[in-house]
Amino acid sequence: MEKSKISKSPSMPLKTRISLALLTGVTDAACRRDGTVNRGLINFFKQVSPANKTPVNGVKTADITVDPERNLWFRVFIPTDSTTAASLPVIVFFHGGGFMFLSADTKHYDAVCRRFAREIGAIVVSVNYRLTPENPYPAQYDDGFDVLKFLDEEDEKIENADLSRCFLAGDSAGGNIAHHVAKRFSENNFQRLKVIGMIAIQPFFGGEERLESELRLSFIVNIKRTDFVWKALLPHEGRDHEVINVSGPRAVDISALSNFPPVMVVIGGLDGLQDRQRNYCDWLKKNNKEVKICEFPTMFHAFYLFPEVPESTQLISNVKEFVIERLSSHANN
Repeated sequence: MEKSKISKSPSMPLKTRISLALLTGVTDAACRRDGTVNRGLINFFKQVSPANKTPVNGVKTADITVDPERNLWFRVFIPTDSTTAASLPVIVFFHGGGFMFLSADTKHYDAVCRRFAREIGAIVVSVNYRLTPENPYPAQYDDGFDVLKFLDEEDEKIENADLSRCFLAGDSAGGNIAHHVAKRFSENNFQRLKVIGMIAIQPFFGGEERLESELRLSFIVNIKRTDFVWKALLPHEGRDHEVINVSGPRAVDISALSNFPPVMVVIGGLDGLQDRQRNYCDWLKKNNKEVKICEFPTMFHAFYLFPEVPESTQLISNVKEFVIERLSSHANN
């Protein structure tokens, strides 16, 4: 068999494998042939964590509404350790799920954002954006940008938040959203909020051409699933649209965007999206943007959502290191 046709299945803890099997099984079953999603099935299996003003593992949470008409809200995670500084950097986070699944209160994302807040010493704002296919492009990007504007105008609603030291972050589809929200930020004026760094964890990009890693690696992320997701996001566009194929033939020139932040890109060696992510890094460099690549050679897509996987702890340490580096650089400018 040709190498490009081989599908690798990584070794992982049994608990992780069971969780991923359930997740992929339910999502595949929920995707209908007509391009719609069975929300009843998804909600039946969905596990959520409520906001809690009483600190849990050193972090308290609250849900803040931005626009009730479109159910746009975010969950804020505030570390409560007595040693925490009075003024904290802010990480605006966009969850993954192919633009069509999961939410800011999903159990796995509540847990990982809590870890970010506690271990990095930052306020995390986890955005609950609208989902496809009910809300196609540009709803998710509009929601992300509107949260930035809301924070810029209503910063006093979050205690100890220093919006002049803000980061954008996201995994998978959320990494895609983070990029495009960073671009919009760079094209607009803000009063208080300043994005000084971006963290793209295994960002989700695509394109018409099938790349080698997409053909070779099909664990979790495969061609059938990604094609369904892109069609739901942009039903009347091809996969070389600039939102999907960021570094492709219709790529936008961002070289003149002086406020576009330095980027940390996380790449997994068993993630079928890795070739897209490497192309993204090369494209950023060609546009004279600062890029830091963080590789996990034996990791699969979405590995960091599972605390039993040792590399998930290493990832958080790497993110913390990047945040500290950017804060130091910002303070010296």
